[in-house]
Amino acid sequence: MTPTEFMREYAAVGKNHDLEAILSFIAEDAVFLFSNRSSHFGKDAIRRAIQRNFDIIKNEEYRIEGLTWLASSDDVAACVYEFHWSGEIDGKPAEGHGRGTAVIERIDGEWRMVHEHLSAGDLWRE
Repeated sequence: MTPTEFMREYAAVGKNHDLEAILSFIAEDAVFLFSNRSSHFGKDAIRRAIQRNFDIIKNEEYRIEGLTWLASSDDVAACVYEFHWSGEIDGKPAEGHGRGTAVIERIDGEWRMVHEHLSAGDLWRE
């Protein structure tokens, strides 16, 4: 699997709200920084944060686009991208978008997310 294929599959399993499938893409000692300014260190903390999002956002659609690789080797890769989500919160339409940074590492022969940082704003390209 290439790093691009990994990122596409990672985003695809997120759409299904299948927590265990998402967690299978994440390293045990990963660090996630979310656009709400929360920080989550380790897979257990990340599990709780993702589950909380699933509990709050219903009928969610999520996509990433503009994937740009900053560095890539056989064992580690880093990219930036734009993310978009929409769904319902408390029965009302809600949506958001921002920019993301991901660092993935090959662990035991499989790519795993070791860091994801989501923030407000757009990726500006000149």
